Amino acid sequence: MKKLLSIAIGCMLAICAPNLMAHSNQQAEVTIKTTQLSDGLYVLFGQGGNIGLSVGEDGVYLIDDQYAPLTEKINKAIDEITEQPVKFVINTHWHGDHTGGNENFGKAGATIVAHDNVRKRMNSKQVMEFFGRQVDASPKEALPVITFDSELSLHLNSDEMRVYHVANAHTDGDAIIYFAKDNVLHMGDTYFNIGYPFIDTGSGGTIDGYLAALEKGLSLADDKTQIIPGHGPMARKADMAKYLAMLTELRQAVAQLKEQGKSLEETIAAKPSAKFDKDNGQAFIKPDQIVTFIYNSL
Repeated sequence: MKKLLSIAIGCMLAICAPNLMAHSNQQAEVTIKTTQLSDGLYVLFGQGGNIGLSVGEDGVYLIDDQYAPLTEKINKAIDEITEQPVKFVINTHWHGDHTGGNENFGKAGATIVAHDNVRKRMNSKQVMEFFGRQVDASPKEALPVITFDSELSLHLNSDEMRVYHVANAHTDGDAIIYFAKDNVLHMGDTYFNIGYPFIDTGSGGTIDGYLAALEKGLSLADDKTQIIPGHGPMARKADMAKYLAMLTELRQAVAQLKEQGKSLEETIAAKPSAKFDKDNGQAFIKPDQIVTFIYNSL
């Protein structure tokens, strides 16, 4: 059994507190639920971004690691599968609900991998405009030590994991990860399977980049691909295609109003998202917010 990582109060304050409300309501008790996708591939659902987990002869590696206070529970979930330590952590972007455990895993010996812009943002003070809060630079142990520009391949656990940068989508440092042999696709926050997406325009996110990221994911997938969204339950290609169609139509509606000279306030008042709000506007991002993201990023 691996030695469980202790979680310092300082880490909780420095890394997690600024982002605790990023994508979900915080609860006192969090359960890590593990679902097996194939022989050696799993998804962990907890609080924050969905975690991809690969286990095999080359060791254990994670895609994202949620919040720092959950590291012990994440390790317990891994311990139920294998006693091997976590060797790699791949971050899909810089937000704290996906990178909050970096420091803990980094101190325990894991190598952290991410896009160049993830390290840049984590290595300097950031302002999350949407939440109106400042995020301090992360400690050295939390920073990615291997970074890439456009794409990267990892040949581990008898699979080829392809990591693709999708520019200016949810942020400016998003990565989607495709396991070629197991036909599993991790979309990070370029796919919110809970409703409207959070497009972090303050971190370089744009609606057009978001649509392009979904198109890239769809180009990698087939009807049998198991898709891990950044948030929400597992999905299939048809689900993500429907999501892309919805956002494309909404983008066109907002763009038309903006081209007519409508202000942001007037565009919101026109309710261009009305036909989609019942299915997509009840979770984290509300109708006025998605319209604002789209309008400001066009």
